[in-house]
Amino acid sequence: MTEVRDYSNLIGGELRPAADGRTLDSVNPATGEVWATIPRSGAADAAAAVEAARAAFPKWSGMPAAGRAHYLRKVAEVFAKNAKELAELETIDNGRLITETAKRDLPGMTYLWTNAAAECAAAVEGRSVDFGPGSQGLTRREPYGVVLGIIPWNSPISTLSAKAAFALAAGNTVIIKPAEQATVSSLRFGELLREVLPPGVLNIVSGLGEEVADPMVRGRDVNKVSLTGSVGTAQIITRASAESLKPLALELGGKSPNIVFADADLDRAAPGVTTQAIFTANAGQICYGGSRILIQRPVYDEMISRMKEIAAGIRLGDTLSPDTTMGPIVSAEQYERVTSYLEIGAKEGAELIFGGRFGAELVDEAHAGGYWVEPTLFATSDNSLRVCQEEIFGPVAVALPFDTEEEAIALANDSVYGLAAGVWTRDLGTAQRMFRRLDTGTVWVNTYRKVMFPLEGTKDSGYGNDSVLAYTREKAGLFEF
Repeated sequence: MTEVRDYSNLIGGELRPAADGRTLDSVNPATGEVWATIPRSGAADAAAAVEAARAAFPKWSGMPAAGRAHYLRKVAEVFAKNAKELAELETIDNGRLITETAKRDLPGMTYLWTNAAAECAAAVEGRSVDFGPGSQGLTRREPYGVVLGIIPWNSPISTLSAKAAFALAAGNTVIIKPAEQATVSSLRFGELLREVLPPGVLNIVSGLGEEVADPMVRGRDVNKVSLTGSVGTAQIITRASAESLKPLALELGGKSPNIVFADADLDRAAPGVTTQAIFTANAGQICYGGSRILIQRPVYDEMISRMKEIAAGIRLGDTLSPDTTMGPIVSAEQYERVTSYLEIGAKEGAELIFGGRFGAELVDEAHAGGYWVEPTLFATSDNSLRVCQEEIFGPVAVALPFDTEEEAIALANDSVYGLAAGVWTRDLGTAQRMFRRLDTGTVWVNTYRKVMFPLEGTKDSGYGNDSVLAYTREKAGLFEF
């Protein structure tokens, strides 16, 4: 029987349970077992976090940039010292493999916080404009105040860091609301920062969105909201924020095209459209996953053959083992959603190229209670199918053939999403044209999933980003003498 651990909110520098004592279970998706409990916070906890953040704001925002940078560098040191523990907690909590959390995410966060420290100076820079004798214009950048960051379950610590580090660098105080499906690593991070940051500067409050985030979004004492999540959640937040007209930053989902031209280096492109882009350590549960694989006809059959071979070598199982190459789906609810699309694809007439199985038969007995779906590829020439248009958020992709560059652009842009795209070609001219004409926020050429900050989408993939300047507003003044 797994020992169940208890975790607490960080509010005003103190570790606190929910005010009414309620909790939520955290389930290890690799086994289906409860392994931790987290606070099921409510309106009282939200109000306490807002009060703490507002109380801390004057001193934090009034601190010289060098002072805030000093604190952020101390946070970076916390990451460097505790990366192994945080990586393991995140892996157990959301099923993302330890090879990904320990080697990709957490080491990068040390750099991110250090970089945010260096950006503190940019948050206080302004401009001077001479309007003529006796008339001068000045601008200065100011923080918004209290920022609410709502983060997803697929990469909690890295998303928390992207929001909190730059918002703090800009002089804001921050409240983080983690996704209830994977909260533990964020709460443990809060424990580690109790002795590092001044009380109230960073607060972390767990629970259900409608119970804890909603009152903060609606209230006037939170000055900006930054969400990484689904379109549905963004729509709820947008409607709720209308009561106080606060600015939003929304980094949402995607149905990203990954485009392979006939002249591409197929040795690079084959893993680039599979284990690098969709059949990943996080089981395709990434907003910019390359789930639509567009392949030029002269190399279509060769690419399909290579993808089959790669998929056959993917190993599911113990998420803490370096030998495992793909993890589980994060929760029972998401598992049901992903597996439903296997049936949808078949009913729509898409050809099943490989995969399609799910459940206990894919893993050993110790992991039979987990939420397992094997890498699955459909093929079709009809981009209107639901498996081509709707975000599945799992290890399910679709291959579509194309003939010309114009057709590839039309197929790629035929989506309500516009977060990212991949292009595989040896031709610089093709790469440049695709970069200009693809309606996405990010385009990777001959690589995929190397995250760039800021990551910003188009269309239903959202707007706004996490950067120092995005967490400040510019104030103008005109002086006449």
